[in-house]
Formats: sequence, C-alpha cells, structure tokens
Amino acid sequence: MKLVFIWGPAASGKLTVARELAKLTGLPVFHNHLVVDALLERLPFGDPEFVRLREAMWMAGFETAATAGSSLIFTFAPEPTVVEGFPDRVIELVEGEGGEVKFVRLQLSVGEQERRIANDNRKEFRKLTSLDLLRELRPAFDRCEADMPAADLVIDTDEMAPDTAAQRIAAAFDLPAASAVT
Repeated sequence: MKLVFIWGPAASGKLTVARELAKLTGLPVFHNHLVVDALLERLPFGDPEFVRLREAMWMAGFETAATAGSSLIFTFAPEPTVVEGFPDRVIELVEGEGGEVKFVRLQLSVGEQERRIANDNRKEFRKLTSLDLLRELRPAFDRCEADMPAADLVIDTDEMAPDTAAQRIAAAFDLPAASAVT
C-alpha cells in the first residue's frame, strides 16, 4: 500500500493534481475537504471537537486503506488547527500495516497563489477564497509547512501543468497505470 500524501499551500493545485493522478493510476482520492466540509455542517472550523473528529476521520480512512492493502491519494494543507505531529501519526499507522507514505510537496509563487485564490473552482469545496484572509494567515501557514516531513518529491505548480505533475508523481513512485489497478 502506498499513501501518496500531496501537500502544499492554499491554491497550489493539490486537488487538481490529485485528480489527474487518479485518472492516470486509478487510485482513489481522499481529499481533505471531504472530511472538513462534512464536519462544517455541524461544527465551527477549529472547534476542539472539529479538530478531534477531523483527524479521527482522516486516520480511519488511512487505516481502512492500509489494512486492505489499497493505495490512496490524500491532499493536505498544513495549517494551525491540525494537531502537531499529524504526519508522523500517519506514517506510523501506514507503516505499521506494511505500507509506505510518499510525501509530495506542491509549491508556487506568492503571485501565482494570489492570482488563483479567488478562482471559482475553489468554491466547489469550502476552500479559502479571500485574498485578504490568505495574506493575514500566510505567516501561520508558513510555520506549519516548516514542520512537515521532508518531501520525497517537490513540484513547482507555477512551472508544471497538473497532468505533467501527475505523470511525474506516478513515475517517481512506480505507481501502476489505471488499467493495472484492481
């Protein structure tokens, strides 16, 4: 089992790249907003119960995939409400089931991030769309990114199209083609 853990700042293209990788490999995408948006129906973002349940649900998804030996693509944006050590707990869980976690860091320039932040496609999920809020939160986001494990692969999404990024990820981690996934 391989967990392709795609992380990066807001508007770096995590979901777009993950979807391209899913098309290429046939692996399912466990997009972090699937859990976040479900919890936002009942709890405010950052509420202690929101934080606890979000991680529990993410970890249950990883555990289910790992125990079944099913590879998975996960998207994640490091931010202050995530409990410190989350990536380490993910590694421990997945490796404990004989799997491996491959960290892919997406990066982009500040100018490109600010250009993308208000794109309409970001409204599909309750993603950050306010340029003012992005600018206000950027220092905290940067601190959280610094605590992430070393990336196995770094992709600059200013320079690389999503389909090309997906091909690079698949090649780097020897992921099967979609027709080979059962």
